[in-house]
Amino acid sequence: MKKVVISLGGSILIPSLEQNRIQQYVSVLRDIASRCHLFVVVGGGGEARRYIGAARSLGIDEGTADEIGILITRLNATMLVAAMGDDAYPRVAENHAEAKKFAEHRKCVVMGGITPGQTTDAVAAVLAERVRADVFINVTSVDGIYSADPKKNKKAVRYDHLTPHQLIGIVGKAQMVAGLNTVLDIIAARVVERSKIPLVVLDGTDPENLRSAVISGRYTGTIVSDKKSRALPL
Repeated sequence: MKKVVISLGGSILIPSLEQNRIQQYVSVLRDIASRCHLFVVVGGGGEARRYIGAARSLGIDEGTADEIGILITRLNATMLVAAMGDDAYPRVAENHAEAKKFAEHRKCVVMGGITPGQTTDAVAAVLAERVRADVFINVTSVDGIYSADPKKNKKAVRYDHLTPHQLIGIVGKAQMVAGLNTVLDIIAARVVERSKIPLVVLDGTDPENLRSAVISGRYTGTIVSDKKSRALPL
């Protein structure tokens, strides 16, 4: 079976506790897990950024603020594990070694953040490298990687395909602070470059986009690979 690592943004999975997409994603992830070895890294989203903002207002250092954000990512991950029931390993992995160990049970493995200064995208990129994933999918709030922020610049152009080197050129200008919110951070981009694992960035506001990408190979988004093909290696 192929191995798929998904970085699932917290703002996508749980935009708010009252209006979350957990149940919709449970259906999609169960379908994918029945066909692939599946690993999901869950982000902190807006809730993590609110906690981090509160920490900063108290004069708390960035490292500790990051640790607070990590706790929120693990809380989000715990919600997903509980909702998936027997289809997920019953514990949230707290490091890559645990994730590899849990995967021996042939169930979906879920984790959150690990280290201060490292986003969950970076966690997922390293996990993809360590488990030798066939594809790394970043599920976010935009339908791919753009030349500029499409929410701020209407003239921004979406790329269908990028090389890892081109990706680094685009994301390398972002400032690394707690609660970073970009399409992908520079650490994750560099891991993608060295691992040579194809990265797909797609819009997760409709969970069916993820199902379509993995199950049928149809998606709107950006693929990052040295190969020019947009086909997913699944």
